[in-house]
Amino acid sequence: MEATAGADDIRRLFDFAVELDRLKGVLRRTQPVGLDRYENSAEHSWQVALVALLLARHCTQVVDLQRVLEILLVHDVPEIDCGDHFVYARDPAEVAARERAGAQRIFGMLGEPEGPRLLARWEEYEERRTPEARLAYAADRLMPVLHNVRGAGRSWREHAITVAQVKAVNRAIGDVCPAVWQILEPMIDAAFASGAFARGE
Repeated sequence: MEATAGADDIRRLFDFAVELDRLKGVLRRTQPVGLDRYENSAEHSWQVALVALLLARHCTQVVDLQRVLEILLVHDVPEIDCGDHFVYARDPAEVAARERAGAQRIFGMLGEPEGPRLLARWEEYEERRTPEARLAYAADRLMPVLHNVRGAGRSWREHAITVAQVKAVNRAIGDVCPAVWQILEPMIDAAFASGAFARGE
């Protein structure tokens, strides 16, 4: 009987792993620096997980890094069902409802204890009440800023985003890693002030 239960768990794991392939087809609004294509949510999740690993020592609070990485590896999984939502133009209530339904369906593919544990990590990210979730969010916000600052503001130009919007949305980075924001904020100012965004350089 235990062997059968174990086999069922493994089959569910296989189904879940294949379902995750669909995240590779979810395109975001930012383009990797030097590439003429949009990034997908799967590669974004990998990148921000690694960035968070490196950001942790600049964080004002001690964090459980394994928990941070778990949060980041699942934080965009619901986009399989509802796509990526541009952070500068979104209806928070509608997005939250759609993402929750996606999270419940996809993590529900797994049995106990993995499904509920991954769902809990996703919920932790959404609520941002723990130091781990706040660091995860800071890493998640940092990469699109770097893509734009180092990539001539392509997604900001494309959507007519202002410097005030960029700072309002991304100031959460400074709440968690003040030293990082101290360096990043002048980079944002300089990028907009340079006029490069308007020239498309």
